[in-house]
Amino acid sequence: MIEPLLLAVTRVSTFVGERVLTAASGFFFERDARLFLVTSRHVLVDAPSGHHPDRIEIVLHTDEVDLTRFTALSLPLYREGTSVWRQGKDSGGEIDVAVVELDRAALPEGTVLRPFTLQHLQGPLEEIALGTAMLVVGFPLGFYDTLHHLPVARHAAVASAFGVRFQGQGYFLTDARMHRGASGAPVVLRDPRGGALPWKLLGIHSARLDMRTREQGVDDTLGLNSAWYADILRTLTK
Repeated sequence: MIEPLLLAVTRVSTFVGERVLTAASGFFFERDARLFLVTSRHVLVDAPSGHHPDRIEIVLHTDEVDLTRFTALSLPLYREGTSVWRQGKDSGGEIDVAVVELDRAALPEGTVLRPFTLQHLQGPLEEIALGTAMLVVGFPLGFYDTLHHLPVARHAAVASAFGVRFQGQGYFLTDARMHRGASGAPVVLRDPRGGALPWKLLGIHSARLDMRTREQGVDDTLGLNSAWYADILRTLTK
């Protein structure tokens, strides 16, 4: 039996027309029978770097037993000139998380996925201690099981006070070896009481962090990353 967490995550490719731009990570979230794709907002648009895709493709498995069977679903990012995704903002500024609602009727026949729900979001924040071991599941540097189109997992640990907005922003820090391509990956904690998908959804991986004062060739990278609190999904999926 395949680990259900692997079917909650999908590879996200961005395009302008038929030209491939970037590859990233995303995952599925369900609320009141509505289905969403969750990823980092900068995957869908990033003005500072000039990243302006007009569509994305996600990969969907179409056979629960034969995982070599999958297909790509193309999703336009604009409709009549208006962006189709939702993104958040709070007192700290913009939140690097975006959701795109998926039309279930447009999904290929036999689509197999395991979405997170509101029940997978962490309750009391004080339950998550400093140093808690977690996983970040995605497609770092575009690396994955290309035969079965499944993501890979990296170990991580909570590296800042969980529940506290690091430097006033809506994220916490993780200690993990991460790479580009993992943006939008879920940050999860095993929950044996979780039923069909026994994982707590703690955050959405965004980016690596480093010191601007680090001297190249002398100082090591910090190995720290920002993960936006998954609780933002309560607002973005209303």
